[in-house]
Amino acid sequence: MSSRLRNFFIDNAVVILFVVLIAIAIPVSGLPGTFLMQEILTRLGRNTFLVIALLLPIMAGMGLNFGMVLGAMAGQLGLIFITDWNIVGIPGLLLAMIISLPISVFLGWLCGSIMNLAKGREMVTGFILAFFMNGLYMMVVLYAMGSLIPIMNPELLLSRGYGIRNVVGLDGVRQSLDTLIPLKIAGLNIPVFSFLIIAAVSYFIIWFRKTKIGQDMRAAGQDRAVSGAAGIPVEQTRILAIIISTVLAGIGQIIFLQNLGTINTTSSHEQIGMFSIAALLIGGASVTKASIPNVIVGVILFHLLFLVSPMAGKNLIGSGMLGEYFRQFVSYGVIALALVLYEWKRVTQENDSRATLRGGGAPAAKEAKGGAA
Repeated sequence: MSSRLRNFFIDNAVVILFVVLIAIAIPVSGLPGTFLMQEILTRLGRNTFLVIALLLPIMAGMGLNFGMVLGAMAGQLGLIFITDWNIVGIPGLLLAMIISLPISVFLGWLCGSIMNLAKGREMVTGFILAFFMNGLYMMVVLYAMGSLIPIMNPELLLSRGYGIRNVVGLDGVRQSLDTLIPLKIAGLNIPVFSFLIIAAVSYFIIWFRKTKIGQDMRAAGQDRAVSGAAGIPVEQTRILAIIISTVLAGIGQIIFLQNLGTINTTSSHEQIGMFSIAALLIGGASVTKASIPNVIVGVILFHLLFLVSPMAGKNLIGSGMLGEYFRQFVSYGVIALALVLYEWKRVTQENDSRATLRGGGAPAAKEAKGGAA
């Protein structure tokens, strides 16, 4: 029983910690319940798609895909182009997704190919690759656009005549998805169409896991050597997982930014990977196992704490900046905590397995000795 209880707390330590923190912070913050409910509904519609994009690489044994930032860059490029061409509403968002698709596929293939060269170190490889590709992205938006790539709208360009401005307004597509099917219940605006899109991609993930390719991904994630011996093209399967993740991240970034209504050209994509991974881990996922419920629970807990921590900090010590610093600490700290707990659990399970084998081996040896006598 004690072993079971210990495993339960190890498996759910992050979730329990955040539930306790939120239970303390909500009454201290003094924020009204209707405000928190509205914000959580909005953030569920805005962020959940991005977090779902992380699931397939985990299933394929590649860990947390920090390289999803590459897809976010592709999504932003699509939005910049449709803003320049003044294509508004749902057609504009669809075109932005179509533009991001080939870019995301190429970047996903590149990321997956590089990760295949760094097996066992995929997470740090994706993290560093995101930094490298960020430099190329900056070259495109700050130098190539307006000089090599034609930009017709002068309001998008810097005063020097080339390079995209730091902030791009998305007035033409702002909240186009969220208001497509208007619904108001008890004073709360429900982003129905955004939730329908999330339900559709969740169903796709569940269906994909049951397909032959999905089973191959699961097998490759469990044991690459055995999967290869069974005839599964392990490297191609891993690349496909990253490509799908990158494509979903590009679409998710478009959904995210249409809700905000603006693009910060140089930084909107930078924290997407960190915040999405933190939300997934807070929901109870690990480096090797994640599910749709982990996504939903994680987004709710992560953003609840983000909402209440500044006001809680201000009411406790008179400084809202403490809450801001705490939010940054949370986003990075939860990833470190989850990785430490995962390693601790792995080592504990290995030690328990060895102890079980030793305990089972001793009687067998005695019996063999007795028989020989």
